[in-house]
Amino acid sequence: MKRKGVVRLFLVFVLTTLTFALSACSGDKAGENSSKITVGIPQDIEDSLDPHKAVAAGTKEVFFNMFEGLVKPDSDGNIIPAVASAYKVSKDGKVYTFTLRKGIKFHDGSLVTVEDIKYSIDKCADTSNGEPLIAAFSNIESVNILDDETVEIVLKEPNTEFASDLANVTAAIVPASNKDPDVNAIGTGPYKYVSRSPQENFTMEKFDDYWGEGAHIKDVVLKVCANADSFVMNLEGGSVDMIARVTATQAAELSDNFNILEGTMNLVQALYLNNAVEPFQDARVRQALCYAIDPQEIMDFVSDGKGTEIGSSMFPAFEKYYMEELNDTYSRDIEKAKELLAEAGYPNGFSFTITVPSNYQQHIDTAQVLVEELKEIGVNADIQLIEWDSWLSDVYAGRNYQSTVIGVDASSLTARALLERFGSDAPNNFINFSSPEYDTALQNAISSTDDEQKTENYKECERILSEKAANVYIQDLPEFVAINKKYGGYQFYQLYVQDFSKLYIVEE
Repeated sequence: MKRKGVVRLFLVFVLTTLTFALSACSGDKAGENSSKITVGIPQDIEDSLDPHKAVAAGTKEVFFNMFEGLVKPDSDGNIIPAVASAYKVSKDGKVYTFTLRKGIKFHDGSLVTVEDIKYSIDKCADTSNGEPLIAAFSNIESVNILDDETVEIVLKEPNTEFASDLANVTAAIVPASNKDPDVNAIGTGPYKYVSRSPQENFTMEKFDDYWGEGAHIKDVVLKVCANADSFVMNLEGGSVDMIARVTATQAAELSDNFNILEGTMNLVQALYLNNAVEPFQDARVRQALCYAIDPQEIMDFVSDGKGTEIGSSMFPAFEKYYMEELNDTYSRDIEKAKELLAEAGYPNGFSFTITVPSNYQQHIDTAQVLVEELKEIGVNADIQLIEWDSWLSDVYAGRNYQSTVIGVDASSLTARALLERFGSDAPNNFINFSSPEYDTALQNAISSTDDEQKTENYKECERILSEKAANVYIQDLPEFVAINKKYGGYQFYQLYVQDFSKLYIVEE
């Protein structure tokens, strides 16, 4: 049975006390040039323009428009050919053979070659500095050029999901001749890089020689709007034409000059716990927090009740893997939570810090509700707001934190993309979760060539994460896209991306 909750009246007064100020985005009014659209984004991309170094979801969703792999995802969740015009998989799931698309060009005008494909895949699979850029690429035995238009990738072990791993933006095909990819972005996507002003804007323009349908709008300017409170002002003032992931409150405040499109963010929002620090090494403490919170109450406050409750690290778009029954692992039970805390040696509760990136209002709002809910079991939480770059370096990479509210997305259309990060030795296991039982189930899922067995093994991983309370799971957030009515064509994907090539100017 779904957990229900009513937002307490005192919550409103307490939660409004937490405020912060960051710089708002500014600039000339967008839309004056009908061949341009200005899109507000909550954080700048990462320092490097090399897609093979991309980590943050906000960077990858921008790079999605400039870079492509051998294959790519479409808005329906299918894996479709991109740099490769076709591919085939051997019966044993170990050899993937790709045919290079004829005449496909890089943004610098040069033709893509099979040498570029081998260079790009080898670069992503390189282990000289530790783990490969994409975990699944550690399974690559060799990348072989068969002729001027054919490349095969041979795996050490069967992997029936490998095509989806290749659709990851991080697996982009780039020119081997580019000696400075950190500042010289050259891909094959519908848009090409023009310029960047750090912490201000990022500009792309239509690539006229794109192999596919191509973009409809010539110029896309991405403006960094680090202050979420300024979204409505910037939209109504005309400095931006579109912002994805506005809050429900912001959407309601906008005039009828804007369409509000509703989808889902396709991520796992949770109170992520550092399992390697006190008191979160103890599963009973983590379970107590799970019993103390009410996801429905959080959804009511954050997005007017919209959103989808989740009980593990899987969101509903991955239909055959999503387990709705795990939502009931921890129905709210204050007394049970207190009992578990007492058993763990915290009969009077404890205090801890929730570190939240300051440019994501939904995560801030969620943290505020969590603070009030946890007080009922004697646990006091303080919210620490930090800038996005600091979150990436201190929390994600440095693992120097107690807890954080964030949304974790999938880099590809595979269950592995969401679950592999919790393997004990995974380099991106930022919560320091460790479970031999989990590691076994995960490896069984990865190595299985039987889809039914693979699915069951992944579900076992989800059950373990839920039962061991690796994190306090909350929801897949609703996504509200505010877009000026001058523009149409926005499409939601099953991944955390934005496809600007589908946008067009609405004829008046």
